Amino acid sequence: MAAADQHVKKPPCQSCRFYFITWDQAKPHGCRAFGFKSSILPCYEVQVVSNLNCLKFEAKPGRG
Repeated sequence: MAAADQHVKKPPCQSCRFYFITWDQAKPHGCRAFGFKSSILPCYEVQVVSNLNCLKFEAKPGRG
């Protein structure tokens, strides 16, 4: 596997329709698709737990 193949860009949570900001200061990031709150961005939390990139990413609908 080439070095470029190993570095896969993660989808940015802030651009995902399931991402939300919580009122919890200890866990300010949330994911509606997986139903959890976290102290780090959900895409990083998913990668730590499953060793996979987030598979639930869906882009936010465009404004307009």
